[in-house]
Amino acid sequence: MCQLVEFARAIRLSHTLFALPFALGTALLAEPPCPEWRALVLLLACMVTARTAAMGMNRVADAVLDARNPRTADRAIPAGRLSRRAAIAMTLASGAAFIAAAWGFYLLRGNWWPGVLAPAFLAVLFGYSWTKRFTFLAHWVLGFCLGLAPVGVWVALRGEIALVPVVIGAAVMLWTAGFDIFYAFQDIEVDRRAGLHSVPARAGTHTARWVAIGCHAVTVVLLSIVVVRHYPSLQASLLALVLIAAVLVIQHVRARRATAQQIGAMFFPINAFVSIMWLAGIATDVLLHVGL
Repeated sequence: MCQLVEFARAIRLSHTLFALPFALGTALLAEPPCPEWRALVLLLACMVTARTAAMGMNRVADAVLDARNPRTADRAIPAGRLSRRAAIAMTLASGAAFIAAAWGFYLLRGNWWPGVLAPAFLAVLFGYSWTKRFTFLAHWVLGFCLGLAPVGVWVALRGEIALVPVVIGAAVMLWTAGFDIFYAFQDIEVDRRAGLHSVPARAGTHTARWVAIGCHAVTVVLLSIVVVRHYPSLQASLLALVLIAAVLVIQHVRARRATAQQIGAMFFPINAFVSIMWLAGIATDVLLHVGL
């Protein structure tokens, strides 16, 4: 039981707030005003188990690196509170649960695509954990992992791929890459000593800030495409988008004068607000314009 508790702490379930609201918002657009409760339960099960497996693999893969980094040395595995074997077992169990939940859509709706694609999706999630060892594109690989969620939701509910979830997924990818670049500011010197790749470690903080600005600017453009495509049905989402853009600007302005540790501290609340605000806008619009 203690190992399970440590594993839950290690994977930071609270960070599910980054991708989950975008996935739920896509579900509302796919089947307004809301998918049937059984489909919604399966979607939540897939999101939680997939993220749990991905984070578990990340903690296992980075255990040695975390032990050498003062900021992460107290994480469960390097600190000895969670055994590597237990972490691997719970990671694989979470992955198996994700695949099982994906096949649930075949039992529920005769849609076999989620079950067939689940192993490949899981392989991408697992593979991310090693990318920073050989490429600075790791930020965008992480974003791609989170951006797959809206696309996966659409495929699960409709059995097809469409423009809307792809655009939302691309927006999530770039938004994630932008804030992950900021997060990497905390470990610039550690990454350089360990030979790890990140935009800040490779290009310096000045260039990294501009790369993050570019990512977030395109994020706003992509989300605008979704809103404009459905306007005037998505008026609340337009307001949400304006607030999201404002918050992202504030993040970049504050980051210019903040220390690396301060940037890391504001990373979670600001970006959790972005995803929650998007879901709030979509949910409001769907309830007001059912069948949009």
